[in-house]
Amino acid sequence: MKRRRFIQGLITGAMAPALLNSCKERKKIKGSIVGASAHIGHLVRDKKFETASIKEKKKIVIVGGGVSGLSAARYLVQQGITDLLVLDLEKNMGGNAAAGKNNLSAYPLGAHYIPTPNNDLTEYLSFLKELDVIKNFDENGLPVYNEYHLCFDSQERLFINGQWQEGLIPHHAVSSAELKIIEKFLQQMDQFREAKGTDGKYAFAIPVDQSSKDPLFVQLDSISMKTWMEQQHFTSEYLHWYVNYCCRDDFGTTHQQISAWAGIHYFAGRKGKGSNAEHGDVLTWPEGNHFLIEGLKRNCQPMLRNNELVVNIKTEKDHVVITCLNTGNHQLYSIEAEHCIIATPQFVAARLLKDEERLKTVNQYFNYVPWMVANIRTRIPEEKKGTETSWDNVIYQSDSLGYVDASHQLLLQKPAEKNLTYYLPLTKGSCSNERKAAQTKTHEEWAELVLADLEKVHPDIREKTEEININLWGHAMVQPLPGIIHGSIRKQLSASIQNRIHFAHTDLSGVSIFEEGFYQGIQAAKKTIEQLS
Repeated sequence: MKRRRFIQGLITGAMAPALLNSCKERKKIKGSIVGASAHIGHLVRDKKFETASIKEKKKIVIVGGGVSGLSAARYLVQQGITDLLVLDLEKNMGGNAAAGKNNLSAYPLGAHYIPTPNNDLTEYLSFLKELDVIKNFDENGLPVYNEYHLCFDSQERLFINGQWQEGLIPHHAVSSAELKIIEKFLQQMDQFREAKGTDGKYAFAIPVDQSSKDPLFVQLDSISMKTWMEQQHFTSEYLHWYVNYCCRDDFGTTHQQISAWAGIHYFAGRKGKGSNAEHGDVLTWPEGNHFLIEGLKRNCQPMLRNNELVVNIKTEKDHVVITCLNTGNHQLYSIEAEHCIIATPQFVAARLLKDEERLKTVNQYFNYVPWMVANIRTRIPEEKKGTETSWDNVIYQSDSLGYVDASHQLLLQKPAEKNLTYYLPLTKGSCSNERKAAQTKTHEEWAELVLADLEKVHPDIREKTEEININLWGHAMVQPLPGIIHGSIRKQLSASIQNRIHFAHTDLSGVSIFEEGFYQGIQAAKKTIEQLS
């Protein structure tokens, strides 16, 4: 929700408690638990493999077919380098930007949108123009976005104090004193958005490595977002809920844990503007960010190889040996490459390299958040009063982030059904404990958790729901805890090994957003080209 619309929409109203009907008989819901091939991936950790003979030679091998790996491949192909392979464990590439589909529409299994890009990200803007997300540029050089890809109205709503309100910034039945605190916070974020350090760089930039190193801003990485807010006397309970929601949404981390620098970056890092879009606008698709994955793959199809479990990577004199297990025919083989780009999370990279010191460092500094994503096929459910159904629908004080309507972008006048994608970062306990607990839950237990939450706003959701499929992400994203962004650990882990093994992944930026993965891939590709030359 735009700040000006927030100010215009400040209203008060009576508080009405949500009614729960606990007496209804529970309906058996169809569906299953799906997700990344963790049981196969764990073989790297748990099993020892024999030495395999060299099957083929390649100039470059990229391990990992998520955003970073595919971005690296795309850049290399653009530079005329096609003697390369991208290896990925899954049957479909995309990492956390995977998608599913039924006969109504596609739907996201993970990342589901991108905000309007910053205008200085020329490679990124060029990529979006390739995909017709950007139609052209106006006389002022501003991108003209394809209206079909901009999120249709209404974009977002919040169920709070008994009814739906427009936008996610709390204002319905919120006291004037708290509204003033919220507005003051938003003004501070606006100032941070434009702030520059003594080095002339933006205080909060994308990619994060382009941000100012001015100590005035760097020091924000030493405390938590909640602590910083308390120091600044941002005391509103509603504001703290909203900021905590935002931090859990982008980083899977509570505002009590997250670095204040990272928390502020959520609000201040986005500066993009189009001739028909502002920095708060959203680009989205029924399949979520898998639309962008297909764009990255477009010119790399012959180089992509799925169902390949890489089990070992090592340097030998003037080359790198990558040992793989084909999960289809169970054959073990090795590839000799001049260079290797490891585009996996660092805890995976350390195991592939058989580097215990690296693994120890990763385990000390990096925590990876587990998520549950539920895709719900439902007939149109009953609505509570207030703002009409939106693309993004959030429930105040829920453990979840609410749901997006994956069918929102379809050009249907009166759909009989919807695909709703429900997001739950598992942030109550430690990442390890939450991950273990998630693995023990049955489909029935997950479905009940989802329906019990959504019944607060859709009383008949249980009887209207046809199917719920649960997707578990055990290590969805790294937490940007204090000291990660401006400490030395990211630089240490990003360093190439013998100028032949290079790294690319969002955990090396500390912020898990599409742009970071995109530019991590490009930077790794540039390092590789520099060594080749």
